[in-house]
Amino acid sequence: MKHFSRVLLLLLVVALAFGGFVGCSKEESPAEPQSGQQDLVMSASHPLFKAAMAIQDKHTAKIMADPNVIGTATTLGDDGKPAIMVLVLNEAAKAALPATLEGVGVKAVVTDRIVAMGTAAVSHTAKQTPPIQLGTSGGWRYDLANGYCCGGTLGSLIQVGSQKRILSNYHVFEADIVSGGNGRVATTGDYIIQPGLIDVSCSASSAQNVATLVKTSSLPGSNVDCSSATIISGMVNETGAILEIGTISKTTIAAAVNQAVKKSGRTSGLTRSKVSGLNATISVTYENECAGGTAFTKTFTGQILVTNRASKFLKGGDSGSLMVQDLTTNPKAIGLLFAGSTSIAVANPINSVLSFLGATMVGI
Repeated sequence: MKHFSRVLLLLLVVALAFGGFVGCSKEESPAEPQSGQQDLVMSASHPLFKAAMAIQDKHTAKIMADPNVIGTATTLGDDGKPAIMVLVLNEAAKAALPATLEGVGVKAVVTDRIVAMGTAAVSHTAKQTPPIQLGTSGGWRYDLANGYCCGGTLGSLIQVGSQKRILSNYHVFEADIVSGGNGRVATTGDYIIQPGLIDVSCSASSAQNVATLVKTSSLPGSNVDCSSATIISGMVNETGAILEIGTISKTTIAAAVNQAVKKSGRTSGLTRSKVSGLNATISVTYENECAGGTAFTKTFTGQILVTNRASKFLKGGDSGSLMVQDLTTNPKAIGLLFAGSTSIAVANPINSVLSFLGATMVGI
């Protein structure tokens, strides 16, 4: 989610909730994994899960023809078996769903819509002394228009050929595609700053240039919301260290339902949760500049859903955060966070992001 002095780059997405809206009977600490029964961890490679995903994909278009259905995913039901999650806006839409689809249980979830996520022991908004660590506030130097300024998270370090680059979201680095409120559009070579404009009273002179944009225009054409910027020598820690996480592994890992995860972001700092769904289909509406009008709507497929009860895992301004295993030492990257609601967060699978950019993770 991209934060702004407008507060978010509003990306309408599906609002996903695993167990309901904004709060549940028990609030979880943002510093600890979600508690509950001993959950089975199941990856997309499991034969039963693969079969359920195939049924989900087969029926998704028909189910989402109802405007009150805003997404689907594959999860685990209360019985520990694969189930099809259907995300709906109201109880009427929930009541209209079948109990099963081709023998696979349907888990209906009533939720709000998702928006792009345009107090920790470590400040993730303060101006750092170079070389900076990532998981910090940052963004496009000129990301202000229409009386607002915007910002997000400088997520992690990647390698593209001979270049080390900062990884974040398209809507954090290069979403300005019209010469409107600020008289310019995002262009390769533009500076990326730390902290973001939102944390320096919209004055770029109070921030520092840490990288230069490599415009790749992942949206609207691809299935990932990502962008990168080449680091300026001496300005970024070249081990790829992330605030409160440290160095990560240079290898990645696929998501699995009930997998414990964590992230380090601009707004909520270090937080923990678990994966709640795989293979999600989600529709997202993007703006064309900071607090600008609708530019396009994009339907993503194959996305990762993460429990976000009462926004304790992901908040506005955390867009661009890297989601990793909840391990103490050198965790592996799982996904790139880009959107969420008060109950669910959404991430692009990290290998899809790296493939699009022709990149590898920087780590040990």
